[in-house]
Amino acid sequence: MCRFTLYLGHPIRLSALLIEPSHSLILQSTSSKERDEPLNGDGFGVGWYAPELHPEPAVFRSITPAWNNRNLQSLARVVASPCIFAHVRAATQASGVNEANCHPFRYNQFLFMHNGDIGGFRKVRRKLLESVSDEAFGNVYGSTDSEHFFAVVIDELLQREESDPEHRMARALNRAIARVQALVDAHAGGEPTYLNVALTDGHTAVVARYSSERREKPESLYYYGGKIYVPVDHAAHVRDPATFVVASERLTEDASWQEIPPSHILSISRGNKPHLTPIDLALA
Repeated sequence: MCRFTLYLGHPIRLSALLIEPSHSLILQSTSSKERDEPLNGDGFGVGWYAPELHPEPAVFRSITPAWNNRNLQSLARVVASPCIFAHVRAATQASGVNEANCHPFRYNQFLFMHNGDIGGFRKVRRKLLESVSDEAFGNVYGSTDSEHFFAVVIDELLQREESDPEHRMARALNRAIARVQALVDAHAGGEPTYLNVALTDGHTAVVARYSSERREKPESLYYYGGKIYVPVDHAAHVRDPATFVVASERLTEDASWQEIPPSHILSISRGNKPHLTPIDLALA
């Protein structure tokens, strides 16, 4: 399974998140500590926002391993952003290693990434696609269960225009998990589903840690809030030190990292405290 990390706060360089930490995402691509298989070498992707230029994010994806991509190293030194999504991939369920299957995935102003599996995906794929709108269906370019799940998230986002983006995104993510779990239960015999997922619009992010297998903990997922990075604008660090980082594995040895509880959604936005809500499968 894959590893990912996200950042929300004052602008930092990509390298401050992806390369420089003692257990950075680049290191996790070769030496993951919380997976049986330490390698995540089936491609990578980075998405980031430049809100002063455009509301939609930029995405850079490649099928090369993250540890061996010189373009990523060069880009990370000079690009700064207030919202960053990054992912290293370990391909699952025989999905191909190609650029279309690399995370994060994009729809308008939204970015999405996933670590895990939809149980019995081959058995539910057709039913899943039949359940979404043409708009959501048209955003599926690859063959991963991850991008198909994102189509369900998009479908839920399109169905609700709430004034509070944090609530809208969290509810859409919860309902998407419930819908997919219902499909797996009905058409794939309830095979184990693992959905560590992250969604952002560049200002707010929601993250879910979910497993249908109650006898085992879901894939690892942590968050950190505070002075973990010095922003590009050093004065901003004095004005408002609050930043948020979510990662499959702790990026540093700092004791302030907290584990996201299983079957919960974490909502984070600038200027607000992190908020945890239980996942409700009855919303399907």
